[in-house]
Amino acid sequence: MKKLAIFDLDGTLLNTITDLGMATNYALGKNGFPSHLITSYPNFVGNGVRKLIERTLPSDATDSDTIDRLLIDFKEYYDGHNTDYTEIYPGIINLIEGLNLLGVRIAVASNKYQSATEKIIKHYFPNLEFAAIEGQREGIPVKPDPSIVFSILEKANVIKQDAIFIGDSGVDMETARRACVDSIGVTWGFRGENELRRAYAMYVVDKPENILEIIKSNGIYTRYM
Repeated sequence: MKKLAIFDLDGTLLNTITDLGMATNYALGKNGFPSHLITSYPNFVGNGVRKLIERTLPSDATDSDTIDRLLIDFKEYYDGHNTDYTEIYPGIINLIEGLNLLGVRIAVASNKYQSATEKIIKHYFPNLEFAAIEGQREGIPVKPDPSIVFSILEKANVIKQDAIFIGDSGVDMETARRACVDSIGVTWGFRGENELRRAYAMYVVDKPENILEIIKSNGIYTRYM
């Protein structure tokens, strides 16, 4: 049985899309650029805040100086409002409790910058012990580069074969593939099943409890609808 479950954060453990969208719209508006509907933001997220801002800017305004300026404004807003509308997905607490009962440790691997990742985890999961909480840090490439997974494995003292990576996007599945760990794609997040399948997710699940079934069955799994 697996010893470590590594979770993506946004779109996997938490629905953060409204707070991310509002922070980006704040930065865009402050700098004279048009905002976007919150419903558009699932297509913009997934590769870190810098890439999020780049995707929301007009194509002729994606120079580094402009992105740097908006990134400062994004963080100014988001650091004070990152729990306004964010919610834990239904079933996640029961999933984590079930993993604890099985003796499976948990970790987080996010492309959200480190300080926000830590703050949000502590806010929504104050009583949980994590083997590692890894966000985007200066000098460390973001997912799908596997460096973040290797760092977590080292901190948890777990080998690749004993870990599984759980996320909602093709970026997450590619991260797992590059790190040579098993992967579970979840359909309740920001991207959807087709992207997960195209990115060669080892398993695709529709409910958090299905993750427990995979781990308990050691890979013998029939999809739940």
